Amino acid sequence: MKYYFFTLIMAFSLITGCDEKHQIKEGTFEYDIDFLKQHQETIVLTNNDGKSRVAVVPAYQGRIMTSSSSGEKGNSYGWLNYEAIASDKLEEKINVYGGEDRFWMGPEGGQYSIFFKNGDDFTFDKWQTPKQIDIEGFDIVSQSESSASFQKEMKLENYHGFPFHIQVNRAVNVFDQKTVEGNLGIDLHQLQLDYVGIESVNEIKNIGNQPWSKDTGLLSIWILGMLKPSDQTKMMVTYKGAPEYKSYFGDIPSDNIAVKNDMILLKADGKHRTKIGLAPENTNPLIGSYDTEKKILTVCQFTFGEDKEYVNSLWEHQETPYQGDVVNVYNDGPLEDGGQLGPFYELESSSPAKELGINESVKHSHITYHFEGDEADLNSLCQQLFKVQLSDISI
Repeated sequence: MKYYFFTLIMAFSLITGCDEKHQIKEGTFEYDIDFLKQHQETIVLTNNDGKSRVAVVPAYQGRIMTSSSSGEKGNSYGWLNYEAIASDKLEEKINVYGGEDRFWMGPEGGQYSIFFKNGDDFTFDKWQTPKQIDIEGFDIVSQSESSASFQKEMKLENYHGFPFHIQVNRAVNVFDQKTVEGNLGIDLHQLQLDYVGIESVNEIKNIGNQPWSKDTGLLSIWILGMLKPSDQTKMMVTYKGAPEYKSYFGDIPSDNIAVKNDMILLKADGKHRTKIGLAPENTNPLIGSYDTEKKILTVCQFTFGEDKEYVNSLWEHQETPYQGDVVNVYNDGPLEDGGQLGPFYELESSSPAKELGINESVKHSHITYHFEGDEADLNSLCQQLFKVQLSDISI
């Protein structure tokens, strides 16, 4: 009898001990990696002695799904649509898998759109994400501990009827401390902060038999980062010149936006659908967000030079098809029918529209950093980069 009870106690201890040992906390990088690997091949890239960790899914166009600045147990920064990833069903218009750096192309609307067929009305009923940037995977070309590269050949036809034959090259790099410091002009040795810096280098090449021209339509590389919303998170959009922006979904409630300290602030709560865009003359290539509850400062840099022509994605026949946005930020919210894509918020950047001869290409890099740790040091970093204190990031 004693042996019987001893056996039961030992068995119970083993079971509960095993559960505790393998229990994975929701919201951590470990949790998201475990989930992703159940459904898709997932590449984990690392740097900074394993503290900087990044998850990339080749089947989702080499998408950066999420990252961590403090290893497997750290916060997972990217927004994931768990239901869509786990589902065997493909949606008709778009499959919203999430991810904090996803490859897309523009324009979305207008007479050179790649999201509408020739002759269709510019309405949601007719809108369709090209499958090549929605459900088709990218091929792995190379992989190391801190980087991976991908390639995809695709054919698209725009609203005008012009056929594009494209080679997409995409590389993902996880930065070391020296690179983060050099890019941002900071000294992390003076700051008690965890960090992760991730770059996507994207290229579209004309491999067709005719050049791309303005008269038949051009393309842009469009990188969108989907992140987790909260009532305590605000997006920060620095600008130059006048604080002029394009609003895509009508008037923005006054308690959702503020313009001060040479910055546009937007709520990132996932409760009200809001999107704005900045033209080249107003663009400063530095945007970000801050979560006051979790004390996470997110910073984005991207390629931006002297180019003035960017594709226009408004859903209408356009008089100015190359006077589009460089920067977009988006706060998700309920649609007119009551449904919702997320909730999430997005930090986005685009490449210029380029006329490309045969075998010519255009490149665009987008970098996302996350910093987490001591609030005083986060405040110091925010002042260095955005010229404001954390207390100024309020609406």
